[in-house]
Amino acid sequence: MILGIDTATDTMSVAVGNASGILGELTTNLKKNHSVRLMPAIEQLLEECGIAVADLKKIAVSSGPGSYTGLRIGVTVAKTLAWDRQIPIVGISSLAAIAGNFSFATEPVVPLIDARRGNVYGAVYQQGKSVFSDQHIALEELLAHISDRAIIVGDISPVLKERISERLGDRAIFASVDLNFARASTLVKLALNEAGENAMQFVPTYLKLAEAESKWLEARENK
Repeated sequence: MILGIDTATDTMSVAVGNASGILGELTTNLKKNHSVRLMPAIEQLLEECGIAVADLKKIAVSSGPGSYTGLRIGVTVAKTLAWDRQIPIVGISSLAAIAGNFSFATEPVVPLIDARRGNVYGAVYQQGKSVFSDQHIALEELLAHISDRAIIVGDISPVLKERISERLGDRAIFASVDLNFARASTLVKLALNEAGENAMQFVPTYLKLAEAESKWLEARENK
């Protein structure tokens, strides 16, 4: 049995399932503190599905990119549970999880997370395969790699959406609101055939230093 955890953005999603299917999923898309809500959500989900923590054989967690705080909360809980049970963790790209809503699509899928200041965390996937790796990148630079009609998915601001429309025109196919966030059931599916790694060796993939860390390094370099 695999437990999936996603807290990389405002979305908090947990799911449990295996190769036979998804037993249950709990997903919210609220600007609320994941640190307060995550463990109760996991406990509620497992109880309703009749699954004990001892039944878990693997934990799949969004490994980034995304919110520093959100990622740390999800990864910390995943590592704690995995270490306690001595089971592996499978890190899944947050962008791959978002793109997973369109794994059936024939068009390229462009998952985006707004990184502010005209930048995004973005990638391009084609039928579940990465064809442009996860990057912290200027939106205009990413869009320059899109020459055909593509599905744009992610919780992006109206300003970024307008810029995408201006650049791509009718080549941009925007996902409906219910498909713009990651779901932990996708993490479970993507983790099925992955061996995973030791909990204590697992670290998130931020792609970009936190602003405070960047300023600290810049200050040291300017001394």
